[in-house]
Amino acid sequence: MRRKVVFSGRVQGVGFRATARAVAAGYDLSGAVRNLQDGSVELHAQGETSEIDRYLDELRGALRDFIRSETAENVPEVACERGFVIIR
Repeated sequence: MRRKVVFSGRVQGVGFRATARAVAAGYDLSGAVRNLQDGSVELHAQGETSEIDRYLDELRGALRDFIRSETAENVPEVACERGFVIIR
């Protein structure tokens, strides 16, 4: 499965993307994270549902002081994706 999550709050300029990538290294998933022009951060995580859930729980815990809200939706998987990258 692949989940897209958009985080809002004070999520840019606080190391959010770097933290998302670092936390992802501990999980069996792939994906990407990027800043959006409206000040939010968009994250895509692909893998087993339970792995994505655990990853997002850890990420929320690490960045709880910066996240005000989030929206999530399941999106189509990306074939042959490897690793977790920051999109600049």
